[in-house]
Amino acid sequence: MDAQALPEQGAGSADDSLLPGDTHSVVNRYESMVYGIAVTHTKCRGDADDVYQEVFLTYHRRQPEFNDEEHRRAWLITTTLNCARRSAQSSWRTRVVPLTPGVVVDTGADFTLATDEQNVLFRALRDLPETQRSVVYLFYFEDLPVARIAELLDVEPGTVKVRLSRGRAQMRELLLGGLFDE
Repeated sequence: MDAQALPEQGAGSADDSLLPGDTHSVVNRYESMVYGIAVTHTKCRGDADDVYQEVFLTYHRRQPEFNDEEHRRAWLITTTLNCARRSAQSSWRTRVVPLTPGVVVDTGADFTLATDEQNVLFRALRDLPETQRSVVYLFYFEDLPVARIAELLDVEPGTVKVRLSRGRAQMRELLLGGLFDE
Protein backbone atom coordinates (compact mmCIF):
# COMPACT_ATOMS: atom_id res chain seq x y z
CA MET A 1 0.00 0.00 0.00
CA ASP A 2 1.48 3.33 -0.93
CA ALA A 3 1.50 6.47 1.21
CA GLN A 4 -1.07 8.18 -1.03
CA ALA A 5 -3.71 5.58 -0.10
CA LEU A 6 -3.59 6.57 3.58
CA PRO A 7 -5.87 9.41 4.65
CA GLU A 8 -4.22 12.64 5.66
CA GLN A 9 -4.47 13.52 9.32
CA GLY A 10 -6.69 16.49 9.91
CA ALA A 11 -8.44 16.18 6.54
CA GLY A 12 -12.16 16.82 6.96
CA SER A 13 -14.01 16.59 10.23
CA ALA A 14 -13.44 13.75 12.67
CA ASP A 15 -16.74 12.09 11.75
CA ASP A 16 -16.07 12.35 7.99
CA SER A 17 -12.81 10.43 8.35
CA LEU A 18 -14.43 7.54 10.25
CA LEU A 19 -15.91 5.61 7.38
CA PRO A 20 -16.85 1.98 8.17
CA GLY A 21 -13.73 0.52 6.54
CA ASP A 22 -11.27 3.19 7.61
CA THR A 23 -9.33 1.32 10.29
CA HIS A 24 -6.43 3.78 10.19
CA SER A 25 -8.63 6.68 11.32
CA VAL A 26 -10.28 4.58 14.03
CA VAL A 27 -6.86 3.58 15.38
CA ASN A 28 -5.72 7.22 15.40
CA ARG A 29 -8.84 8.33 17.23
CA TYR A 30 -9.08 5.58 19.86
CA GLU A 31 -5.51 4.33 20.34
CA SER A 32 -4.95 6.05 23.70
CA MET A 33 -8.26 4.82 25.09
CA VAL A 34 -7.64 1.20 24.05
CA TYR A 35 -4.03 1.22 25.25
CA GLY A 36 -5.00 2.86 28.55
CA ILE A 37 -7.59 0.18 29.27
CA ALA A 38 -5.19 -2.55 28.18
CA VAL A 39 -2.27 -1.41 30.32
CA THR A 40 -4.39 -0.86 33.45
CA HIS A 41 -5.88 -4.34 33.15
CA THR A 42 -2.88 -6.38 32.07
CA LYS A 43 -0.40 -4.56 34.33
CA CYS A 44 2.31 -5.27 31.77
CA ARG A 45 3.46 -3.29 28.75
CA GLY A 46 4.05 -6.38 26.60
CA ASP A 47 0.60 -7.80 27.30
CA ALA A 48 -0.98 -4.37 26.78
CA ASP A 49 0.72 -4.17 23.39
CA ASP A 50 -0.70 -7.60 22.50
CA VAL A 51 -4.22 -6.61 23.61
CA TYR A 52 -3.99 -3.33 21.70
CA GLN A 53 -2.96 -5.15 18.55
CA GLU A 54 -5.63 -7.83 18.95
CA VAL A 55 -8.42 -5.26 19.41
CA PHE A 56 -7.58 -3.29 16.29
CA LEU A 57 -6.86 -6.42 14.26
CA THR A 58 -10.31 -7.74 15.24
CA TYR A 59 -11.83 -4.41 14.28
CA HIS A 60 -10.07 -4.44 10.91
CA ARG A 61 -11.03 -8.04 10.12
CA ARG A 62 -14.69 -7.69 11.10
CA GLN A 63 -15.27 -4.17 9.78
CA PRO A 64 -18.28 -3.73 12.09
CA GLU A 65 -20.94 -1.18 11.16
CA PHE A 66 -22.16 1.23 13.84
CA ASN A 67 -25.09 3.64 14.10
CA ASP A 68 -22.91 6.30 15.73
CA GLU A 69 -19.54 6.94 17.36
CA GLU A 70 -20.83 6.09 20.83
CA HIS A 71 -21.54 2.52 19.66
CA ARG A 72 -18.10 2.23 18.04
CA ARG A 73 -16.48 3.45 21.27
CA ALA A 74 -18.54 1.00 23.35
CA TRP A 75 -17.55 -1.88 21.05
CA LEU A 76 -13.87 -0.97 21.38
CA ILE A 77 -14.10 -0.70 25.20
CA THR A 78 -15.90 -4.04 25.52
CA THR A 79 -13.52 -5.77 23.13
CA THR A 80 -10.49 -4.36 24.97
CA LEU A 81 -11.82 -5.51 28.36
CA ASN A 82 -12.54 -8.99 26.97
CA CYS A 83 -9.10 -9.29 25.34
CA ALA A 84 -7.40 -8.14 28.56
CA ARG A 85 -9.35 -10.74 30.57
CA ARG A 86 -8.41 -13.48 28.10
CA SER A 87 -4.78 -12.43 28.33
CA ALA A 88 -4.82 -12.60 32.12
CA GLN A 89 -6.54 -16.00 32.12
CA SER A 90 -4.43 -17.57 29.36
CA SER A 91 -2.66 -20.84 30.02
CA TRP A 92 0.65 -19.00 29.60
CA ARG A 93 -0.13 -16.86 32.64
CA THR A 94 -1.51 -19.69 34.76
CA ARG A 95 0.85 -22.56 33.88
CA VAL A 96 4.26 -21.24 32.85
CA VAL A 97 6.98 -21.39 35.49
CA PRO A 98 10.34 -19.59 35.05
CA LEU A 99 13.26 -21.94 34.35
CA THR A 100 15.55 -20.03 36.69
CA PRO A 101 14.17 -19.76 40.24
CA GLY A 102 15.19 -16.12 40.75
CA VAL A 103 13.62 -14.78 37.53
CA VAL A 104 10.74 -12.38 38.08
CA VAL A 105 8.01 -12.10 35.46
CA ASP A 106 7.45 -8.55 34.14
CA THR A 107 4.59 -7.01 36.10
CA GLY A 108 4.72 -3.60 34.53
CA ALA A 109 7.10 -2.11 37.10
CA ASP A 110 9.18 -0.70 34.25
CA PHE A 111 6.16 1.13 32.87
CA THR A 112 6.47 4.84 33.63
CA LEU A 113 4.43 7.89 32.76
CA ALA A 114 5.40 11.54 32.36
CA THR A 115 5.23 12.65 36.01
CA ASP A 116 5.66 11.15 39.48
CA GLU A 117 2.01 11.95 40.24
CA GLN A 118 0.82 10.00 37.19
CA ASN A 119 3.05 7.05 38.13
CA VAL A 120 1.69 6.96 41.69
CA LEU A 121 -1.91 7.14 40.43
CA PHE A 122 -1.26 4.44 37.85
CA ARG A 123 0.24 2.08 40.44
CA ALA A 124 -2.72 2.69 42.77
CA LEU A 125 -5.19 2.06 39.94
CA ARG A 126 -3.29 -1.06 38.91
CA ASP A 127 -3.54 -2.43 42.47
CA LEU A 128 -7.35 -2.27 42.53
CA PRO A 129 -9.37 -5.45 41.94
CA GLU A 130 -10.33 -5.86 38.27
CA THR A 131 -14.01 -4.98 38.74
CA GLN A 132 -13.19 -1.74 40.56
CA ARG A 133 -10.31 -0.91 38.20
CA SER A 134 -12.61 -1.13 35.16
CA VAL A 135 -15.22 1.17 36.68
CA VAL A 136 -12.72 3.74 37.99
CA TYR A 137 -10.84 3.85 34.69
CA LEU A 138 -13.98 4.21 32.57
CA PHE A 139 -15.47 6.86 34.87
CA TYR A 140 -12.42 9.06 35.41
CA PHE A 141 -10.27 8.51 32.34
CA GLU A 142 -12.91 7.95 29.66
CA ASP A 143 -15.55 10.27 31.22
CA LEU A 144 -18.34 7.74 30.85
CA PRO A 145 -21.48 8.17 32.97
CA VAL A 146 -22.51 5.47 35.45
CA ALA A 147 -25.44 4.34 33.28
CA ARG A 148 -23.17 3.83 30.23
CA ILE A 149 -20.58 1.92 32.29
CA ALA A 150 -23.35 -0.32 33.63
CA GLU A 151 -24.49 -0.99 30.08
CA LEU A 152 -20.96 -1.78 28.86
CA LEU A 153 -20.16 -4.09 31.77
CA ASP A 154 -23.65 -5.64 31.78
CA VAL A 155 -24.30 -4.84 35.43
CA GLU A 156 -26.83 -2.67 37.28
CA PRO A 157 -26.07 1.06 37.74
CA GLY A 158 -26.15 0.52 41.52
CA THR A 159 -23.38 -2.06 41.16
CA VAL A 160 -21.28 0.45 39.23
CA LYS A 161 -21.83 3.07 41.96
CA VAL A 162 -20.78 0.61 44.67
CA ARG A 163 -17.66 -0.45 42.73
CA LEU A 164 -16.80 3.19 42.08
CA SER A 165 -17.21 4.07 45.74
CA ARG A 166 -15.11 1.12 46.89
CA GLY A 167 -12.49 1.85 44.26
CA ARG A 168 -12.23 5.48 45.39
CA ALA A 169 -11.92 4.39 49.03
CA GLN A 170 -9.25 1.85 48.24
CA MET A 171 -7.29 4.31 46.09
CA ARG A 172 -7.53 6.88 48.90
CA GLU A 173 -6.00 4.32 51.29
CA LEU A 174 -3.26 3.45 48.81
CA LEU A 175 -2.41 7.11 48.23
CA LEU A 176 -2.45 8.32 51.84
CA GLY A 177 1.00 8.79 53.30
CA GLY A 178 2.56 9.25 49.89
CA LEU A 179 2.68 11.95 47.28
CA PHE A 180 -1.01 12.75 47.71
CA ASP A 181 -1.14 12.87 51.51
CA GLU A 182 -3.91 15.15 52.75
